[in-house]
Amino acid sequence: MAVGKPEKIDIASIISRLPLFVEVPPAQLQHVAAESRERRLAKGEMLFHKGDPARGFFVIIWGQIKLAFPSSTGNEKVVQVLGPRQSFGEAVMFMDRPYPVLAEAVSDAMVLHIPRKPVIELIERDTSFALAMLAGLSTRLHSLVHDVESYSLRSSTQRLIGYLLQQCPAEGKGTAEIELPTSKQLIASLLNLTPETLSRIFRDLGDSGLIEVHGRLIKIPDIARLREVDF
Repeated sequence: MAVGKPEKIDIASIISRLPLFVEVPPAQLQHVAAESRERRLAKGEMLFHKGDPARGFFVIIWGQIKLAFPSSTGNEKVVQVLGPRQSFGEAVMFMDRPYPVLAEAVSDAMVLHIPRKPVIELIERDTSFALAMLAGLSTRLHSLVHDVESYSLRSSTQRLIGYLLQQCPAEGKGTAEIELPTSKQLIASLLNLTPETLSRIFRDLGDSGLIEVHGRLIKIPDIARLREVDF
């Protein structure tokens, strides 16, 4: 059981603040909320396994969830690490197929399970909701295509630099101090690197003065300089 968060939550209020539901009328929102259920997870707890039936989708309220492909050797290929206000499972829900990945909490977390039925009813009644969901799925697809392109065309160092720059403030100037949102082992899998390769690149970037590594705290003395690096 995840700890340190309020035991009582207002599901309708939480859903109303999520990007997907901001334009949904209150009456319809209450209908979705009435059928949604919260799920609290401790770090390392499995939300679902690959092959489990998909009867709805999930929205993360707090904490982090990783989506990964399991393997017979016990290793995993991490597809995404998602955080608050992000959703997952919509596409599989519409396809009426089992989950192709596993979902596991990488920190204490709480998610909302929103079942398929009220979502389909919303889509039938409200075209703006349907368009919002399509936009979300399209954004997710674009992000995954970009990731595949990065794995295929960028060097190992470029992948890590790109990941670090994504964690920087939007303005992307001057210095930055970021805390890695998850473990280096998960980041290595996400970037399609071995943990040893990731450690070597961190060390090389540190030796070059491009970053300073203090555990999960990364200091970037000059964001523009790091962005201009070409390996």
